[in-house]
Parts: sequence; structure tokens; C-alpha cells
Amino acid sequence: MSSYLLNAGPIPTAAIIVIGDEILSGRTKDKNIGWLADQLSALGIQLGEARVIADKKNIIIDTVQILSNAYDLVFTSGGIGPTHDDITTAAVAAAFDVPVVRHPEAERRLIAHYENTDLEFNEARQKMANIPETATLIDNPLSAAPGYIIGNVYVLPGVPTIMQAMFEGLKGKLPGGVVMKRITVQCSTGEGNIAKILADVEAQYHGVSIGSYPYMKPGHFGTAVVVSGLDDELTTEAAKIVEREVRAFGADANIVHADGTIVK
Repeated sequence: MSSYLLNAGPIPTAAIIVIGDEILSGRTKDKNIGWLADQLSALGIQLGEARVIADKKNIIIDTVQILSNAYDLVFTSGGIGPTHDDITTAAVAAAFDVPVVRHPEAERRLIAHYENTDLEFNEARQKMANIPETATLIDNPLSAAPGYIIGNVYVLPGVPTIMQAMFEGLKGKLPGGVVMKRITVQCSTGEGNIAKILADVEAQYHGVSIGSYPYMKPGHFGTAVVVSGLDDELTTEAAKIVEREVRAFGADANIVHADGTIVK
């Protein structure tokens, strides 16, 4: 589960599950994976994978069980609303082999919320107070209907604005790790020309990973090489070696800041 950096302790790992037929059909475009990935990276939590799955109970159960056993933290989004196809809660409860119960505090929050609106707190909306037994609530500052935590699984809504507001209140309670160091080396040549250089540098620096991303701009093309690692010193050294070796190959190469300016 957790990975380790020498003398720095465990690095928490995470997975994301996006639940919804509407995402798979293309009717709705997912906006949660990228946002959550940015947030987790900033907290030093290593995202291992993200899955988009259907509103099928057995699929949700299997996916939650597999990923909660494989990672330190699992975040789900989608399927906890009031409609008939919102089956995430029933599936997550089954994954942990606990019943779904009407949660008194969740119900109290929803009753208070709907008292201040023209909307009826009907049977469908009451469903949002159903929570797996043993779960703890995640506050919802926008629409009251809570998410919840059960085991190492954090169950959040699919609506991006609500999910983001709930995660903002939650993130200070998450276990943090070491923030990944990422350095970009801009190279004015195709990735095929420097593939061996990159492989050799990555093999030389244990714990450093190197990705290459071709780009094309008016008048020229090249490769953005991203050098990543948990050790600042090793990552910086590896990036400088990439820069040096690509220049020795005969192509221009520069380490660049996040804003695109060249590091002097």
C-alpha cells in the first residue's frame, strides 16, 4: 500500500472511483478526477489509479473492495443523490458487509436544510440520510446532504462544486506525505531521439521517474521531459543530467519554471 522514501516515512497512496452511467455514455464529462488528482498531489498523497465505473451494484462492490485493499485511501464520487439509480451507498455498505441505516444526524441536517426552502423533504430526499452503519459523516456546506467515511473509503457526491466544497473541509484531516518534486526539461527534438538518454538517467537514479511528452508549436516541435521524485536533491540532479545529455546529443535543452521561463 504505502510507498516509502528513505528517512521520510510512508507516502500515502490513493485511488479514485467515479461512479455513473452518464459519465461512461459521454452525456456528462467528468471534472472530478483531474481536480482530485491535483489536490492529492499537493497533499503529498500518491494517486495510483482512477476508474470510471457503471451504476451497477456488483461492479461498485467489487471495485471498492479491490481498491480499498490495494490503497491507503479511496475516494468515490457519484451515486449518493435522491434518485432511483443512486445506488452507491447500498453498494459501499455491502462491500463492507454492514447494513444501511437512517442516520439521525444526517436526517437532522437535511430536515433543517429543507425547512428553509420551498422544496418538500419527500421520500426521495430522505434517502440521502441513509448511511452505512459505522460510517462517519463528511460535512456538506452547500446542500446539507452529507458524504461519509467508512474504513478507508471517502464517499463524495458527483456534482463538482459540491464535491470540491466537501473535500476542502475534509483535506486537513487526511494523512499527508511528501510532496512530489517535478522538474520540466524542454528539449527541441523528438522523444524517439532521446529515449535512450531518458531510460539511462531513470535507471541511474532510483526513485526518480521520467516521462516524455511531445509537443508541436508553430515552426518547431519538441519534447517536454518531466523528471519526478520524492527526493529534491536527486530529482534536481537527474533533471540536470537530462539537460546536459540532450545538449551533448546536439539538441537544445533547458530546465524551465512552472510559468515557462527558463531556469538560469
